[in-house]
Amino acid sequence: MSATTRFAEAPPGGAMFCGFGSYVATEAVPGALPVGRNSPQRVPYGLYAEQLSGTAFTAPRHENRRSWLYRLQPSANHPPFEPYARPTLLRSGPFEEVHPSPNRLRWDPLAYPSEPTDFVDGLITYGGNGAPSVGGCAIHLYAANCCMRARVFSFSDGEILMVPQEGTLRIVTELGALAVAPLEIAVIPRGVRFRVELAESRARGYVLENYGSLLRLPDLGPIGANGLAAPRDFEIPGAYFEDRVESCELVQKFAGRLWTTQLEHSPLDVVAWHGNLAPYRYDLRRFNTINTVSFDHPDPSIFTVLTSPSEAPGTANCDFVIFPPRWMVAEDTFRPPWFHRNVMSEFMGLIEGSYDAKAGGFNPGGASLHNCMNGHGPDAATYERAIARELTPEKIEHTMAFMFETRHVIRPTRWAMETPSRQADYGRVWSGFARAKVP
Repeated sequence: MSATTRFAEAPPGGAMFCGFGSYVATEAVPGALPVGRNSPQRVPYGLYAEQLSGTAFTAPRHENRRSWLYRLQPSANHPPFEPYARPTLLRSGPFEEVHPSPNRLRWDPLAYPSEPTDFVDGLITYGGNGAPSVGGCAIHLYAANCCMRARVFSFSDGEILMVPQEGTLRIVTELGALAVAPLEIAVIPRGVRFRVELAESRARGYVLENYGSLLRLPDLGPIGANGLAAPRDFEIPGAYFEDRVESCELVQKFAGRLWTTQLEHSPLDVVAWHGNLAPYRYDLRRFNTINTVSFDHPDPSIFTVLTSPSEAPGTANCDFVIFPPRWMVAEDTFRPPWFHRNVMSEFMGLIEGSYDAKAGGFNPGGASLHNCMNGHGPDAATYERAIARELTPEKIEHTMAFMFETRHVIRPTRWAMETPSRQADYGRVWSGFARAKVP
């Protein structure tokens, strides 16, 4: 069976399975999936059985993630890896290039490359914390203007959450293919090999690389059984494979460094699989936003889509939080996000529209960093407008901001501190506030 790399063609049997963390059994060819056992003496069609483990074998059953893959060639069938020779701005922890600063940071949108650049070479690390062996996260942005051709990629240091800002991606993985447009996200498990194709001439977005416990839905607590992101709205692709005997480069991010090897076949050759470790996508427009119907602005934790918990209850290794369109009806309330200093560090991005805490300067494709315990909040223009306006019900529309939030300081890379796209005067947005007068 042959597959095509053309974006427009859907994968064979393009069914999607619903449900966060669902256990899925899927085959691209009838009869390819063994029944009643994982590793029979002879797998149908001579396929090779291989287990992909996203957690330790002995992890509790409710946390254990793994899938059994049935493929044309074992994934072990490759020559030795060599260091990746091309220059790259992709980094991993420990992030010690520069000392972290308490200053608030903001960047203009990432510029598109002038030369042909695919997803791998278009990745640039802005910062992170921890290290792949101890937990934490890394934050990357990407800007690409061509498809990955004759090569695939994998992150062996952590699972990745991809947030397209401009341009639809087709992510072809070992376990199936996903089309992911702006206002949608995709999560690719650690170690899964994939290729990124572009639907348009260029694409740009954000990537969270999670070194900690696997991303999951947050507990709802007093909210009850429903609200925020619904498990049923997460989609998992069905099996899809490529039967290609041709040269293919395999690039791997391992222990903070890129490595490469050359295969004589496509490694996206899983004909059937079953398990609960798989890529998935989610449409952010389906998020059921919870907000106040009385007074005061709730904590931003109510906007959490996914969380990677730490060993400290209620404290995340990293969170993915969104600020979607919503109604604001709070009475006698300062409605924009209030001034605050936070034990968590916040890296923000903007997918579309504007962010209600800033009057300007924070544009789609841009980013900001407010590190642990450093004051931030609305700028002076937003503040003055908010305290003077009539408090009628209003709909915040045409916006989608998000936040990667983490319990550790986010240490920026040297590139992030030295790039001309960093707004050197960002701190001035908090100037011009009138001094309060008390009797």
